[in-house]
Amino acid sequence: MMESNGLADSASASRKVRVLLDTDANNEIDDQHAIAYLLLSGDSFVLEGITVNKTNNGGDIFEQAAEAERVIKLCDMDDRISVSLGATASFLDIESNVDQQKFDGVDAVDLMIKRAHRQASDPLVILAIGKLTNVALAIRKDPTIIPKIKILWLGTNFPIAGEYNLDSDPESVNFVISSGALIEIAVVRYKQSTGTAMVTVTPKDLEENLVGNGPDVKTPVVGRNGGEFYNFGDYSLNLLNNCYLFGNPPSRPLYDMAAVAILKNSVWADIKKIPSVLYSNGCWSETDSIQTNLYIRENFNKDEILKDFYNSIKNYSKVEVI
Repeated sequence: MMESNGLADSASASRKVRVLLDTDANNEIDDQHAIAYLLLSGDSFVLEGITVNKTNNGGDIFEQAAEAERVIKLCDMDDRISVSLGATASFLDIESNVDQQKFDGVDAVDLMIKRAHRQASDPLVILAIGKLTNVALAIRKDPTIIPKIKILWLGTNFPIAGEYNLDSDPESVNFVISSGALIEIAVVRYKQSTGTAMVTVTPKDLEENLVGNGPDVKTPVVGRNGGEFYNFGDYSLNLLNNCYLFGNPPSRPLYDMAAVAILKNSVWADIKKIPSVLYSNGCWSETDSIQTNLYIRENFNKDEILKDFYNSIKNYSKVEVI
C-alpha cells in the first residue's frame, strides 16, 4: 500500500495535480466555491473530469448537474467541461449491478475508471465533496484502480459520530476504507475549531474580496435563486445571501472549498494517520479485520486558505482540461 505525507505531495512538486471532482453541487453553497476555486487554479491542477451525485438536499441528479454547470459557465469554461451524472441511490442498492451495461451512476463510475487508468506519471486524485457512492462503485467495479488513485474526501466529524456526507451513504465509506485505497478525510466537525467548519465567510467578506471577480462571461447565467450573473464573484454573494447564516458575526462555512485548498497546499492543514476504523451504529470503532491507508486532515489555516481563494478568483488562471 502507498503511504503518504499528504495528497498534496504532488501539489508541492513541479507537476500539477491530476484531479477528478465528485460533487453534490446543488446541496449547499460550498460546492460551488470549491468548483470555481479548482477551475480557476490552473497553476496547480489539471482537471480530469467533474461528476455529480445526489444527496438528500438540492433536488435530483439533474439539479445537481445543473448547478455544477452554472459555475462552469461562470468560469467561462463550458466549452471545455461537461458534467457526468453519478449515483442517485446508495452503494448497497447499486453494487450488485456494476457489471451490467447500465446502472445508476454508470457515467460517473466509468469516467473515474477511465481516468484512473490513463497513463500518467502521478496517480489520479479523486476529490470527493459529497457522498462516497460513486467512488465506492468505481472501486467495486474495477479494484485494479486502487494503486492508481488517491482520494481526498470532505466528510465526517471523526472521531465523533455524524456529518452530512457520511450519513448520506455510510456503507460506501466503509467499503472505500476497507479497500485499502489511500484516502485522506478533511474533517468537518461542526461548531469546532479543528475542522473545515471553521473556514467561514460573511457577506462583508465576499463584498470586499470576491464581488465582481472571476472571468466575465458574455451571456448571463441565471442563478438557482433567480437573477442574472456575469461572474462568479457576484453569484457567490447571491448564494450566501440566500441561505441561513449563523454565529457572530453571521457567517457560513465553505467546507468543500477548504478541501481544494489543502490539495493545493498541504501545509494549510495538519495530517494524521489513524488506525483501521469502520463506522457502524453511529460510531467509529477500531478493527483488526482490515488494513487501511487512512489519514485525516484537521486544524485548517483559515486565513491562508481564504487569502488564496480570493486571489485565485481575482487573478485567475483557467485549469487545463484533459
